[in-house]
Amino acid sequence: MTVLTKKSPGSTRRKLDKPELLAPAGNLEKLKFAIHYGADAVYIGGQRFGLRSNADNFSIEEMRQGVEFANKYGAKVFVATNIYAHNEDFDGLEEYLKQLEEVGISAIIAADPAIVNTALKVAPKLEVHLSTQQSTMNWQAVQFWKDEGLPRVVLAREANMEEIIEIKDKVDIEIEAFIHGAMCSSYSGRCVLSNHFTDRDSNRGGCSQSCRWYYDLYEGDEKHPMFTVDEDDPFTMGSKDLGMIEHIPQLIESGIDSFKIEGRMKSIHYVATVVNAYRQAIDAYMDNPEHYELKREWIDEIHKAANRPLNSGFFYKAPGAGEHIYEAEEKLVNFDFAGLVIDYNEESGMATIQQRNHFKVGQEVEFFGPNGTFFKQIVERIWDDKGNEIDAARHPLMTLRLKVDQPVHALDMMRKKNI
Repeated sequence: MTVLTKKSPGSTRRKLDKPELLAPAGNLEKLKFAIHYGADAVYIGGQRFGLRSNADNFSIEEMRQGVEFANKYGAKVFVATNIYAHNEDFDGLEEYLKQLEEVGISAIIAADPAIVNTALKVAPKLEVHLSTQQSTMNWQAVQFWKDEGLPRVVLAREANMEEIIEIKDKVDIEIEAFIHGAMCSSYSGRCVLSNHFTDRDSNRGGCSQSCRWYYDLYEGDEKHPMFTVDEDDPFTMGSKDLGMIEHIPQLIESGIDSFKIEGRMKSIHYVATVVNAYRQAIDAYMDNPEHYELKREWIDEIHKAANRPLNSGFFYKAPGAGEHIYEAEEKLVNFDFAGLVIDYNEESGMATIQQRNHFKVGQEVEFFGPNGTFFKQIVERIWDDKGNEIDAARHPLMTLRLKVDQPVHALDMMRKKNI
C-alpha cells in the first residue's frame, strides 16, 4: 500500500494510506473492464443472497474465472450476500459460503447478523464486510462489529464527513464509503415501497425502484387534489446521484479505506468511465498532494456517464429539497458506447474495432482508455472484416477497421455524442 505524509491545516503531519477503489461488476465482462480501467477491487452478486436479483449475477464458475482474472492484476473480488433473510432463505447458505471461500473470493458483504455469524463459522478464510444496509453511523456500533470479528464496515450513506473522521479516530478498522452512484430515498436502502406496490421485496433482491416512478399528489382522494401535474411535469421522490470527484483530497484525508462506486446494473461504458476518472484523481493526489489540482477533464468524463444530476449526498450537509428530483428526470448522458478496440497496427495506424452502437463516416468520435488516453477525431473511412469499404457500422458486434489519429490499445473504448 502506498503511504505518504500530508500536513493538514492546524494539524501535525500524518500518514495517509492510498484508498482502495472499489467498483461494481454486474457480470464477468464488466468485472474485467472495471479492473482493466483501474479498480483495486470489485464487488459482484451471486445467484443467491444478494440485493440485485435483476443483475446478470455470477455462477460459481464465473466467480472462479473472475478471481483468476483479478489475481493477475493484484485485485480482489467481493460478493454481496446482503439480503435480510427470512427463515426459508437459509437453505444452502453454508454450502454457498464454503464455495465462495474455495474459489478465492476475498470477502462477502453481509447485513443480516445470522449470515455474518454463519460465514465466520463455516468459511473462516472469507472476510466478512458489514453492508451499508446495517445503517452503521457511529463509532460505538463500528466497535461492536469489530469486536465480533469483522475487519471492515461499509458505513450508511447517511454518515457525514465529521462522523466518518470520528469513527476512524476512535476505532482501528477499515471503513468503506460510497463516493459515487445512485442514492436511495429510503434510509440506507430499507425500502418498503417496492413491496407495497409490486410485491417485490427490496431487502431480498427485488427492488422495482418505485421511488423513480412518476406520481400525482392528492389530498384525501382524487376528487380533492392538493395539486396536480401534467404529463410533462410529473412528481417523483427520486434523489439525485452522489458524485465526489471534486472532493478527493477531503475523502483521502478523512481516512476512508475504500472508495465505493455504486452500479452493478450499469453499463460497461459507465463502469469504465467512472473508474477511470476516479483512478486518475486518486493517483494524482497521492503522487503529489501539495500540488494536487482537480482537472476539468475528470469532471467532464464523469458527466459523460452520469444518469442524473450529481451532488455530495450527506458528506457535508443533510440533503434538502434541492437534492431530490421533482420533475421529469434530467438525463445527463449524451454519449453512447460506439466501439471497443480489439487491436491496433502501429505501422498502418489502423484500429480493429468491435461495434457496440451505430456510428458512421463523417461522425466525430472519442477514444479513451486507462492512464488518461483520450482524443477526438472524425471517422473518415470504415472497412468491414472482409476489406469492403462501408459508410456506417450498422450491425451489432460487427468487426471493422478504421484509421485512428493517435495510437490506441486493446480494450480502449470509442464513444459518440448523441445528436
